[in-house]
Amino acid sequence: MKLTIALAQIYTKLGDVNANLEKHLSLIAEARRAGAELIVFPELSLTGYALQDLTPSVAHSPTVNDPVFRYLIDASKDIDIVVGFVDEDARHRFFIAGAYLSQGMVLHVHHKVYLPTYGLFDEGRFFAWGDTVQAFDTRFGRMGIAICEDFWHASVPYLLWLDGADLLLFTSASPGRGLNTEPRLESARWVEQINKAYASLFTTFVAHVNRVGYEDGLNFWGGSTLFDPDGKLLAQGPYHQETIVYTEIDLNQLHRSRVRLPLLRDERTELVKRELSRILEGAR
Repeated sequence: MKLTIALAQIYTKLGDVNANLEKHLSLIAEARRAGAELIVFPELSLTGYALQDLTPSVAHSPTVNDPVFRYLIDASKDIDIVVGFVDEDARHRFFIAGAYLSQGMVLHVHHKVYLPTYGLFDEGRFFAWGDTVQAFDTRFGRMGIAICEDFWHASVPYLLWLDGADLLLFTSASPGRGLNTEPRLESARWVEQINKAYASLFTTFVAHVNRVGYEDGLNFWGGSTLFDPDGKLLAQGPYHQETIVYTEIDLNQLHRSRVRLPLLRDERTELVKRELSRILEGAR
């Protein structure tokens, strides 16, 4: 089975949900015409990243009754969509979230579980922590969503892998840091290295979509990538440029890679559970 994925590394307007929605709908239509079956947008693609006190005013609910999501859910009848947004729960907590939309339904919503609050990041002041990591079924197989800092902690991709995800969808609003003599930033080099490592270690497809543009002094570098279960780079977007990157993946490669390297078969989850219990008991 083959799947054509569109990685939409876009320039998001801070706080302007209507303008961002219009861009989403335009690019969704473009990707559908190009033959894509799944389009993935970056972290907080509907809102922009440096929201701070704007957070409550840009929150939306991933339901057909929501004035923004009703258009996206309708658009998902023809192409699956991953979109980044601010989710507000019934008790008025706000989450950095990603939703997977398919065939007119919301299949899954992920709340970011690791909120960086160090250096130039201040997410913990404005957002609540997500507390679940779950894979989910789609018409193309089982997938998992991780948002930016989630992917820097081995626990999230590891749990998604154990929960059956064969395609890890990694969205980010990663600002550039670390100038050097190479044409890419040091932060870009590090992220690409991590993506390749996870694809190889978990014999899984890893699709990463990072936004571009400037916002509140931050420069988002793009460079979206897709790695196959052997850790081979299948596609990469340009740095600092808004674009859609199209890639066809062969899901049958999961079989070939796991026959060659049966890491999933040999993973000792009961041992991990036992040793984690021991470590946590010792910490108490």
